[in-house]
Amino acid sequence: MEIKKYTKTAIFLHWLVALLIIAAFALGTVMVDIHGLSPTKLKYFSWHKWLGVTVLGFACIRLLWRLSHAAPASPPGMPAWQHKLASGLHGLLYLLIFAIPVSGFFYSLAAGVPVVYLGIFPLPVLIDPNPELKPLLKELHYVLNMVLLASVCAHALAALKHHFIDRDDVLKRMLP
Repeated sequence: MEIKKYTKTAIFLHWLVALLIIAAFALGTVMVDIHGLSPTKLKYFSWHKWLGVTVLGFACIRLLWRLSHAAPASPPGMPAWQHKLASGLHGLLYLLIFAIPVSGFFYSLAAGVPVVYLGIFPLPVLIDPNPELKPLLKELHYVLNMVLLASVCAHALAALKHHFIDRDDVLKRMLP
């Protein structure tokens, strides 16, 4: 029986966004542990922001693709509660891949640091520096990232459960 897979574009965007998010998360973890304000730390902050803007751009493309191309149907026999849980988790993941870069962008602006994509393209300054808002946006950005980490782990574990326990094609649908 042939596996009903996602489109090649959907698969490419899924893994590209996943890798960019992993890179941004890893870089974010490293950069906040660097004490003081060094050239290396400033460089990492710039790269982290560039990754965030790139994730947001590809997330927009990915969402537009997803809205115009239906996902493969759930495997036969999959309980309705699992389908609802999977749909909810996918919705949460989409929300987070938009909310995290936006929260980081506004955190940077509240800190008085404009975002200049790739050091060339200044993004619009939508809010003035705001010392009261800065810690709230910093905390929001952190919490959203922790929710993303937990959600990605749940997503990966569910895919592995489908592959090794249920022995269905859920994981194979997203593999190149």
